[in-house]
Amino acid sequence: MRGCGTLRAVFAPLDTLYDAVTAAFTAQPPPPPWLVGAAGLVALLAVLPRRVWRVSRHAVTIAHEGGHALTALLTGRRLTGIRLHADTSGLTVWKGRPTGPGMVFTLLAGYVAPSLLGLGGAALLVADRITLLLWLALILLPGMLVMIRNAFGVVTVVTTMAAVLGVTWYGDPLVQAAFADLAVWFLLFGGVRPVPELQRLRRRGWLPDSDADQLARLTGLPAGLWVALFGLVNVASLLLGAWWLLGAPTMPG
Repeated sequence: MRGCGTLRAVFAPLDTLYDAVTAAFTAQPPPPPWLVGAAGLVALLAVLPRRVWRVSRHAVTIAHEGGHALTALLTGRRLTGIRLHADTSGLTVWKGRPTGPGMVFTLLAGYVAPSLLGLGGAALLVADRITLLLWLALILLPGMLVMIRNAFGVVTVVTTMAAVLGVTWYGDPLVQAAFADLAVWFLLFGGVRPVPELQRLRRRGWLPDSDADQLARLTGLPAGLWVALFGLVNVASLLLGAWWLLGAPTMPG
């Protein structure tokens, strides 16, 4: 009997992991429509007011720099570090060929990453995979954390991880659904706002080395065209994501 108890103690962590994985890939009950709409409204209020945006934009910066970092790795570059700053700016440093399609995609990824992440999150939510969405966040954030090279960046990412972990581990299904919907709506709305801000700062000559200007020097195409592409991708992601979340007649499989 004592041996059976020992075996149960040894395999208990595996049972817990199995339960977590099973829950992640199991469909959860969809949240009530009013909750989805309320989450969208709260997310919009976190993006529109300037004072609130100065704080909430840090989450968009995490997604922006994460987009650069992931694309750099996928295109064969060696990632050397990521910095997140208190003024909501960020910097991702990598080593590799400074020209070519891989460099173009790496530079392009930053401004479209929040919106594309929001769109992917919307697809998971309408497929009722709320837990899977939260677990994916808990996989991506630690991966980014190991590359952070400044104290403020560490605090920002750890705080975000703690919020996601707390909701995933302790929240009931309704709380998890509300948090997931709020995060997805925020990425969809928050991905759009930095684009006109970028163009405004460029016109004033304050961002000569923005992603759009680097793409212009790399490709010969006007920087304004790249800014327009950022905006087109992000607005399209917002519209499609909102259509899915608010009850499209057909959803992705």
